[in-house]
Amino acid sequence: MTTVSPPHIKQTPPLLIVEDSNEDFETIQRFLSRSSMLVPIHRCINGDQALAFLYRTGRYTKPEIAPRPGMIVLDLNLPGTDGREVLHRIKQDDSLKTIPVVVFTTSNNPKDIQDCYKYGVNSYIVKPINFAQLKRDIQTLVDYWFEITTLPDYPENMS
Repeated sequence: MTTVSPPHIKQTPPLLIVEDSNEDFETIQRFLSRSSMLVPIHRCINGDQALAFLYRTGRYTKPEIAPRPGMIVLDLNLPGTDGREVLHRIKQDDSLKTIPVVVFTTSNNPKDIQDCYKYGVNSYIVKPINFAQLKRDIQTLVDYWFEITTLPDYPENMS
């Protein structure tokens, strides 16, 4: 079935959010739902689940369940395989490394920032405590990556 959006709503590529905090995820989701763009959102709550989603293993074997994301928003502090390792694996894999990854975390540790850029992160955002700033940051993130930036096409047969 093809979904037709109203002409004023722009369909974006899927967004994969890797976030273990329900509160943070729901905040991001709420802001995105108010956007002038239709942003399909997929969520993984830990690093192992994110890697299964990206490699289409386990419960994510079907492309319609795990579409190739146009962007990944990644928390660093995840249970199990943490965001640092997920980022490293993504950026070492020829089939995944062109997907933009934005780290969205509470860590302002200079070593984390340095390591993430060394691994190839596209952007590093420290989650603000202030709700109004969080809203501005999420809106800026969406506007930049889905309105201003041209993202590569990811054919569904890529794995």
